[in-house]
Amino acid sequence: MSGKPEPDAADDLIVVARVVKVRGVRGEVVADLLTDFPQRFDGLAELIAVIPAGERTTLSLESHRLHGGRILLKFAGYDSPEESRALVNCDLAVPEAQSVELGEGEFFDWQLTDCRVETIGGVELGTVRDILHTGSAPVLVIRGGDSKWDKRGEHLVPLVESICVEIDTERKLIRVDAPEGLLEF
Repeated sequence: MSGKPEPDAADDLIVVARVVKVRGVRGEVVADLLTDFPQRFDGLAELIAVIPAGERTTLSLESHRLHGGRILLKFAGYDSPEESRALVNCDLAVPEAQSVELGEGEFFDWQLTDCRVETIGGVELGTVRDILHTGSAPVLVIRGGDSKWDKRGEHLVPLVESICVEIDTERKLIRVDAPEGLLEF
């Protein structure tokens, strides 16, 4: 893979796309968007490719365009389908410092994942393992904990202000004031 090597843990990365296939004869690749902000590609000069084994390489972005819910990307030094094939299955990321600025009370999924969840009374419910995006509010998938919740394995809690009354991403803590019946099983 061409491009300049990156240090293994210089920055935490935010994955914004995943290359799924090569397109055409000029070396373009097709990638699934993994960001809610596709406009973020407009000002980017570089992306960091992370191969499945974890190696990182900085790629110079020559062009991009949205196409059918995906993004087509052209990188410098990848001028044929054969060269670009090395990028298939790579995650494309930016340093966390380049993340899109969110409004107050808004969070990226990666900020909530691995947060401890407890009730306002201090009962530990577990850890956020995933966030489901439904038609209305996102839902936290919570697993584990040191309470009776261990027996059930997994719980779903809507990510709404009236239930998730405190979210502290620095301390990796979410406190919930669940309505009656939500935490019962």
